[in-house]
Amino acid sequence: MPEKIIFKPISDKERQELEELVSLLGNIRGSHTELVTVLIPAGTNIHQVSNQLAAEAGTAENIKSKATRTAVVSALETIIRELKNYKQTPPNGLAIFCGNVSEKEGVQDIKLWAYEPPRPLNVRLYRCDKTFLIDPLKEILDVSEVYGLLVMDRREATIGLLEGKQIKVLRTLTSGVPGKIRAGGQSAARYERLTEGFAKEFFKRVADAMKEIFFNMPKLKGILIGGPIPTKEEFLEQGELVTKLKNIVIAIKDLGYTDEHGLKLLVEASEEDLVEQELVKEKVIINKFFETLGKKREKAVYGLEKTLIALEKGAVEMLLISKKLAKDEIIDLEKKAENISATVFIISTENQEGKQFLNLTKGVGAILRFQIE
Repeated sequence: MPEKIIFKPISDKERQELEELVSLLGNIRGSHTELVTVLIPAGTNIHQVSNQLAAEAGTAENIKSKATRTAVVSALETIIRELKNYKQTPPNGLAIFCGNVSEKEGVQDIKLWAYEPPRPLNVRLYRCDKTFLIDPLKEILDVSEVYGLLVMDRREATIGLLEGKQIKVLRTLTSGVPGKIRAGGQSAARYERLTEGFAKEFFKRVADAMKEIFFNMPKLKGILIGGPIPTKEEFLEQGELVTKLKNIVIAIKDLGYTDEHGLKLLVEASEEDLVEQELVKEKVIINKFFETLGKKREKAVYGLEKTLIALEKGAVEMLLISKKLAKDEIIDLEKKAENISATVFIISTENQEGKQFLNLTKGVGAILRFQIE
């Protein structure tokens, strides 16, 4: 049985913060190898890390370039001071990025970012380079949801997983269904019955494997199925796949491959379906806001001024903030929402609903717990 990995979905706020951090760090370039990345996995002894970094600072004294030496030593000393603020490693680990971010040669401007990820860090790392290593943070963004994959015909099935941008093969099954060969001495009818029997048994084994792999996978968002006509349709119609999984099949594609290459083709053919799924939750939220605004006008507000009044009165149940709003305004609104236990949703402008929300509300709106006017 494949290992089951359970992740708690990250919230919209956590995703927004992480996206901003990744963008910020990704745009920083050092003049030399003076940007320090330290990744500390969950469960690591943070005091040992401090001691190791102190040793690295001693080694850095041997760097020939004075500017680089000064920048690296300063960054390491800054990180060591930061680690003294922690009695132990945070539950999901700690990512620290520190270095000289000055764009002027010979000028030192040491900045530090300490980030506690919403999911466990599995990488332990110390690196000096011209860029920060942010790939592990990008992976956290990529694996917020996964999709089950199945490509099959009557002779072979490959079950996989789309995790972020990575496609993993989880299981391959083969059947005893013969190919296009002559029936020999058997009657055509008997040969057909045997073939159908083999196929039905194979469909059941595929359905059982999918149940075993996907049924209790909390972050599974949907299933994509590919294969030749009419095999994949027969598989779904015969009802062997449990209802819970059948209900989240979001795309069925005609394909000629049933191996690992078939999984890649399935994902490529389903790109529009996947994009649509990412926007479904957001569309539901926005539509709920507009519906409330239209049918129960007293239970919704929009615009910064009216929304702030509602937040101050503790009346906000659901706060919607456009990604286009200024960063400091987003942070201020989120804090006010947290204080009254309101749910916060960050709204993109990648679809018509998101653009409409921005145009109408100027970037902020709310559904209320009770009427304030």
